[in-house]
Amino acid sequence: MRVFGLLALLLTGLNPAASAMQQAHPDKATIAETVERLRPGEYVWEPEVAPAGPLLLIVNLRSQRAVLFRNGVPIAASTISSGRPGNETPTGIFTVLQKKVEHYSRTYDNAPMPYMQRLTWRGVALHAGNLPGYPASHGCIRLPKGFAKLLYGTTTLGMTVVVTERPAIPRIAPTPEVALRGESGVAVPGAIRWTPERSPAGPVSVVVSTSDKRAVVLRNGVEIGSAPVIMDPPGAGSWVYVLKEVDRTSQKWMRVDLSKGESSSDVPPEEWTRFRAPESFRRAVAGVVGPGTTVIVTSDSLRSGALGAGLTVLDDSAAPSKS
Repeated sequence: MRVFGLLALLLTGLNPAASAMQQAHPDKATIAETVERLRPGEYVWEPEVAPAGPLLLIVNLRSQRAVLFRNGVPIAASTISSGRPGNETPTGIFTVLQKKVEHYSRTYDNAPMPYMQRLTWRGVALHAGNLPGYPASHGCIRLPKGFAKLLYGTTTLGMTVVVTERPAIPRIAPTPEVALRGESGVAVPGAIRWTPERSPAGPVSVVVSTSDKRAVVLRNGVEIGSAPVIMDPPGAGSWVYVLKEVDRTSQKWMRVDLSKGESSSDVPPEEWTRFRAPESFRRAVAGVVGPGTTVIVTSDSLRSGALGAGLTVLDDSAAPSKS
């Protein structure tokens, strides 16, 4: 299975007029070989190539494709329909905040949204819907119904979803709950916050901003901690580490570079020496990570007002809006 080739195809764009294929399991063809030939409404689902491990979904708005990785291996791919002009789907790094098999939009005429997986509380979600072969939604990511059902049965709350549109690099923008604060609520450079009781259980994501020299820890999409973190050298762009497995003496991570379209299933231990953080924060984070944990590194700032409009991607506001 050529992970590099598939990810490169996904990030650089695919030919939507390619030849047809079956809607589920193609005969004697890998996902990497069939993803380019998908027609609107088609998908491929081959979970047996990587039966267990952490999941990562990457959606490309330009190619109108989505690819699901497990343990760094592509196990599924699908056509999509994203937001139409004027209602564009935002790019960036999201987590699954809510799941409902039967859901109806409270904004758009009670429109059905089967197998809904919410990415923001402001109206962006994955769900089954019509796929005409071009962006046509109000901002959601529509999927074939069969793929939406299979995906729904595989994912968990807190799973990472990356939405990209090359040449734009996925970015992270500030949200009300992801703030750089001290215990008093006032911005304090170097302050450490650790409140795991805000979200006692669930998948963990760590967002590191190299420009802010700061890390934010989220569990089930809720911020539970933050601290100063310096990366040397800082690097540019955005990339993701996913924790594959843990044993008594080591951890095994995969890395996906979102700006270059490169994936590595083994991250050397010395790579983590580039990150400098308070020892108490390291110990606290070590106590909550596990298989499936994602560490998202970006050169963007998490500070309010640091980015332009339309780039909000980590949306953990407590109150749902009408969507």
